Amino acid sequence: MKRRLFLGLLGTSAFAGAAPLAADPGDLARSWASWAARFLQPDGRVVDPEQGGVSHSEGQAYALLSAQAAGDREAFERIERWTREHLLVRDDALMAWRWTPGSGVVGEDWHNATDGDLFRAWALLRAARDSGWDIPAERYTPIVADLSALCLWPDPRDPAQLLLRPGAEAFATADRVLINPSYIMPRALRDLGHATGDDRLIGAADHGVACLSELAGIGLLPDWIDVTSEGYGDPTNHDLRSAYDALRIPLYLAWSGHRDHAAVRLARAKLAPQGMSGGVAVARDDTGQVVSRSDLPGYLALRAFLECKDLPPVESSVPGPYYPAVLHLLATVAKWEVA
Repeated sequence: MKRRLFLGLLGTSAFAGAAPLAADPGDLARSWASWAARFLQPDGRVVDPEQGGVSHSEGQAYALLSAQAAGDREAFERIERWTREHLLVRDDALMAWRWTPGSGVVGEDWHNATDGDLFRAWALLRAARDSGWDIPAERYTPIVADLSALCLWPDPRDPAQLLLRPGAEAFATADRVLINPSYIMPRALRDLGHATGDDRLIGAADHGVACLSELAGIGLLPDWIDVTSEGYGDPTNHDLRSAYDALRIPLYLAWSGHRDHAAVRLARAKLAPQGMSGGVAVARDDTGQVVSRSDLPGYLALRAFLECKDLPPVESSVPGPYYPAVLHLLATVAKWEVA
């Protein structure tokens, strides 16, 4: 692995010990309604306009969870119905990763993306447990069982510890495992593990938090990385970089109660490095150099959430690209739940 990648001082943040600002209960409902008006179709399909109008399993799951958090049961049911009718094409309870207008699930798009299945199962659990909606446990327990059986893999450094794989078909051997660190959502893994009695998911959450500490300790917040018997190595079939995927790492950690985690501190420093005025550094190459900056509201909202500041309204993100608008919505949900 290129040793120069993202190496540098972690530093400290002026916000490391700050408490999140209180969230307005109306913000979440307004934010969800605004986001859904742009990206959610009447049939329950979430559309990514920048990628030819395709739908992804994680987009369906993010919307499902956001609808639950906002108390919008009608939208929740529409999203879940479309998902079940179009993405449940596998022999297990996991979703196909991508659906293309006019083609459906084609080629290897039947492969799952673990984060989508994780968020969908979590949304279904929350709907039953927290919202009191009539969602039987049989809707999420098979997903949890297949996540546990198919998407967890022994860490080559210590086989007693389990890594969260990015998919059931993702590269993995006894000596080398591909992971996407941004798929590690500790709160979702623990909630589902406790709800179903699956200690493997709880163990994967704890080990994932530890792995993120290790990566932060060497200055790494990568989109993809291999875990090998000798440590971390260049990711199989992926570029080594820290970009748009990795932006979710600190969001999920802070949402899970790990606001002072080393990866969150590192992300705060890397998103707004010393000497950069305004905007956010959203992508770095394999030497750690900033290759993309943005002042789009969604990225600014992520930075504000990590720094315990007021978020700009989601409405400011809606006219822009899909992905930063998703980050903005998730940061709004997270702020409401950890405030």
